[in-house]
Amino acid sequence: MDDQPKEGGEGDKKIIHVYPLVKHSDMQEEMKNEAIDMITTACEKYAQNYELAAKTIKEAMDKKFGTYWHACVGEGFGFEVSYETKNILYLFFGGNLAIVLWKCS
Repeated sequence: MDDQPKEGGEGDKKIIHVYPLVKHSDMQEEMKNEAIDMITTACEKYAQNYELAAKTIKEAMDKKFGTYWHACVGEGFGFEVSYETKNILYLFFGGNLAIVLWKCS
């Protein structure tokens, strides 16, 4: 008997995260939770317009936590940024949508 999963069987399932999956953060817990809520709201509201989602996230963070916030929303990108300590968040939302949020002055 062959114990290997057949193609298209249970072994080929893809996992798609519908909740925010934080890959890296050094934010304080309260700030991180508020940022995740803002990101979730913006990405759900502007699912087809990543530029508008990033702008919404940036403006909300500027208003709530002071200026100099930056946000990138998209698929298939890499990044290297300089940021203020305790002010970066990198997460995935809805499977393959990546969001990077950081503050630098």
